[in-house]
Amino acid sequence: MRESGYAVDLARNGIDGLHLAMEQSYELVIIDVMMPGLDGWTVMQSLRSKQDMPVIFLTARDHVDDRIRGLQLGADDYLVKPFSFTELVLRIRTLLRRGIRRDADIYQVADLQLDTVRHKITRQHIPIVLTSKEFMLLHLLIKLHDEALSRTIIASQIGDMNFDNDTNVVDVAVKRLRATDARCLARR
Repeated sequence: MRESGYAVDLARNGIDGLHLAMEQSYELVIIDVMMPGLDGWTVMQSLRSKQDMPVIFLTARDHVDDRIRGLQLGADDYLVKPFSFTELVLRIRTLLRRGIRRDADIYQVADLQLDTVRHKITRQHIPIVLTSKEFMLLHLLIKLHDEALSRTIIASQIGDMNFDNDTNVVDVAVKRLRATDARCLARR
């Protein structure tokens, strides 16, 4: 990698790799699934909860289920060993050229946590069950919390929310969301 013009830090185990990735500012991280100390899946989960840089899994784990798992955990690419070094360099260049910046996978607002990967919401570590539309609405409101959102914009961002100016569909959805949260707080 150095010969291709990249500055490289190497970690020989998952614990050191995670520490480096969390403490340093990298343009890209390459992770092996099978690392001593902490496996690549765990490193990826921890990394995605705090950092937002492109990640490539480079591993001997070649089953389709492994590739799917890696991508679902948030990897931007998955390359199986043995691999072509030229292909790896080209994949790195492609990711760096795109300047990938994605939305967070986990949002935290006070004691409420919204996990977009697992579609789970908790408040003070107590699960909150929402419909898919309610989840999308809450995600939108949290993600764009510093913007004033019109009912039309909200309806356009939430799939299958039929909206025209003469209805109160968005108001009802927000009211239901608030009621769900109130019920969860009352159950404690």
